[in-house]
Formats: sequence, structure tokens, C-alpha cells
Amino acid sequence: GAAGGVVEAAISYTGDISDPSKAKYTLDYYLDLARQLVECHIHVLCIKDMAGLLKPAAATTLISALRKEFPNLPIHVHTHDTAGTGVASMLACSAAGADAVDCAVDSMSGMTSQPSMGSLVAALQNGERDTGVELQELSKLIEYWETVRFSYAAFESGQKSGSSEVYDHEMPGGQYTNLQFQSTSLGLADQWSQVKRNYAAANRLLGDIVKVTPSSKVVGDLAQFMAANGLDEEGVRAQAETLSFPSSVVEYFQGAIGIPHGGFPQPMQAQVVKELPVFAGRPGAELPPLDLDASMAALKAKYGDSTSETDLMSWVMYPKVFEQFKADVHHFGDVSKLPTRAYIEPLELGEEISVELE
Repeated sequence: GAAGGVVEAAISYTGDISDPSKAKYTLDYYLDLARQLVECHIHVLCIKDMAGLLKPAAATTLISALRKEFPNLPIHVHTHDTAGTGVASMLACSAAGADAVDCAVDSMSGMTSQPSMGSLVAALQNGERDTGVELQELSKLIEYWETVRFSYAAFESGQKSGSSEVYDHEMPGGQYTNLQFQSTSLGLADQWSQVKRNYAAANRLLGDIVKVTPSSKVVGDLAQFMAANGLDEEGVRAQAETLSFPSSVVEYFQGAIGIPHGGFPQPMQAQVVKELPVFAGRPGAELPPLDLDASMAALKAKYGDSTSETDLMSWVMYPKVFEQFKADVHHFGDVSKLPTRAYIEPLELGEEISVELE
């Protein structure tokens, strides 16, 4: 806004407005949030469907209602294709008046990624909402990224298909493969199905919350904790006062990431927090203002005058990760200059490559 930028506000889509049995996150809930954001003079409204829960019928209802109330507000929809309904839902959003939807080139689409760009482009071709994208030109990008993806095949998650069970556990697409990897690292690989069921139970224990970073991590941590300790939902409730919960769960109930819609479930919060302090409102409101100029000066003193604003923002949000990254670059050099295969695999005996460093 005031600095001359474009302000896009996002509402995280949770639940299912097409299911009358789910009464917490209703159409009125989303419309009320949108009104509050519009009053803040946003330029773009984003519906962030981080788990791919927005079914076609719900998409039609939600986007139509938003378009009717805010006829001139650009609406952007983000989704994941975990259940396999992403293309249908994004077509429904388009027909209902959305201005932009997120998708991925075909070779990088589907499952916990975004729905297929080629499918959307083809479906809308020669109609009122034709994207103007040429499929033949798009195919060049699809082929390029297919080759790139093959180079990184060793790092694939192993997921083979979409899964409609996301409508039950509501796990964000960006978390699914990460949590699967973490579960394997914790020795829970053979309990992955149980971890997914626990995720739904953990969500209920936490109060049926909006699951997006960092709140989704809290749900995932509790789900893994339950699997590792052989606990079900009722077991957690019965032993809540004596269990040693993960720190993220305790901090959540203290209000360290904010107060969820509808408040914290009781007596669960009291049993977990005990005598620990709790935040009365938004925890960030109690932080002292950050002096960006002083922070930039400190970074330049440590890392040199080439320190960029991107470096500054990275350090502000993830100081430990940024400092480790800079230490690695200092030790190994800028490995991003290496060809992909040479970075991933050792060179063959006698093989040489040339790398342009600057």
C-alpha cells in the first residue's frame, strides 16, 4: 500500500462449506473475513486452499458469493491437487468469476502439487475465459521440466497417486511429503497410515484449526507424538495432564502463534499449559519494532557490502538457516553454479567439467 506495492491478502480455506455438518468454517465466516480485509484497502483477495479441500460445488458457492459482494476486487485462488479434483475445482472458480487460479506445468502437476496447467488451458480454450496461452508453446515448458524432474528423481517422495482421504485429514499439500519423510526418519514409516489418521484426530484435539504453516506443524507434531506413544484421541484426552507434549503443542496452547478461530478447546488448554504463561492477544504485538537499517548494517559488517535486501529479509525471517547457508557458501563456494548431475553424483573417473563462477 503506502510503499507503492500491491497488497494481496489471503484467507486460508478450511473445512467444507458444501457440507452442512461442518458448522465452524461457513460461507458467512469467509465473507466476514473478506469484508474485514477489504476494509484494510487490499488490492487482491486470495483464497488459499492449502490442502486441496475446495470441491467444485463449494468453489462455485464461495467465489460466486465473493464476486457478488465485491464485483471489482481481483480474486485469486490457490489450491493443491491432492484429491485429484483440482482441475474441476479451478474450472468452477473460473466460471464463478475468479480472476486467477494457480496451476503447475503438466510435468510438475498433480497430487500434492497444483492442478495441470495444460488441462486448464485446453478446457478453457475457445470459450469466454480462454487463457490466451498456446498449448504448443506450453508443451515446450512441459518437456523442459520433465527432463529437469528426471534429474532429481532420487529425491521424489514416492507418492504414486492422489488421495481423497485428504478430505478427512485435511493435511496441506506442502506438508504431506515433508511429514511422510519426517515420519520415516523417526522410525514411523510403517505407521504412516496411522500418522495420517492421527492428523485428523490431532486437529480435533487442537480445536479444528486452520492448518497452514506454522499451525500445520503443530498438528503434525501431535500426530507423530500419538503414533510414537501408541495413543489415540481418547487416550490423549484422558492423559492430557500427565503427558509430555511436543514443545510446539505446548506453545500453541500458550497462544504463541495466536488465538484460533473459536478459541482454545477446554479443558485441553488448561491441562497442557498448567502454570505456564499465556498470551492474551496476538503475540507479535508484544515484540519490539525491528530496525531494518541497523540489521542491514550488521549483516554488511559480517558478510560484506554485497549483502542484498533478499539476504536481509531471509535473515529476519530465518536467522539460523540464513547464517548456516552463508557458512556453507563460504566453505564450499556457490554450488548453484555446478551442473545438476555433477552436484548430485560424483564425476566419472577422468571426467572434467568447466564452471563459470562469475
